[in-house]
Amino acid sequence: QLRLVESGGGLVQPGESLRLSCAASGFALETYGVAWFRQAPGKEREGVSWIRSTGTKIVYTDLTKGRFTVSRDNAKNTVYLQMNSLQPEDTAVYYCAAVEGEPTWDEPGYDYWGQGIQVTVSS
Repeated sequence: QLRLVESGGGLVQPGESLRLSCAASGFALETYGVAWFRQAPGKEREGVSWIRSTGTKIVYTDLTKGRFTVSRDNAKNTVYLQMNSLQPEDTAVYYCAAVEGEPTWDEPGYDYWGQGIQVTVSS
């Protein structure tokens, strides 16, 4: 059974932080690039960040505004998304996706998807 599972979401107040995890089961994440996407209420799904399988290249979209950091621990088969200074507009379902190759923003190109995890930022 090959899958990705997100964890670490929840409800926080503006200015607080969350750390999301994306754990792979049934395959070795070390050979996969991983991307984070999110979908806010009433909006289309959008890219957040991606990280190369080796961790040697990371790309963020402008929406992160320098507040987010992606990292990975291939020994743990896990990729992380550290989100600081969260704001209400960050409220969304966050998804991770893995691709065997160079990550892109092309969603159909990804081989595996997590089911998503809710992040809610509200005072």
